[in-house]
Amino acid sequence: MTKKNEAEIEQNSNGFSIGNFSQGLREEFDKVVWPSRKQLVSESAAVLLMVTLSASLIFFVDRFFSWAAQQVF
Repeated sequence: MTKKNEAEIEQNSNGFSIGNFSQGLREEFDKVVWPSRKQLVSESAAVLLMVTLSASLIFFVDRFFSWAAQQVF
């Protein structure tokens, strides 16, 4: 039995086929370019640094506005 016939047999009433889905999934995973370990570590460190800096900035701006609101009210 060919793959096409197997896919037709596995197809249910709504047009979904497990065979076609798994074949498409395999094809898409073959297109993925996985990063090297060095690139992964470097980019992860950059993300963590930016998140830390952004959170710190938001914290200090919030503290400033809290202080300013207490001075006014």
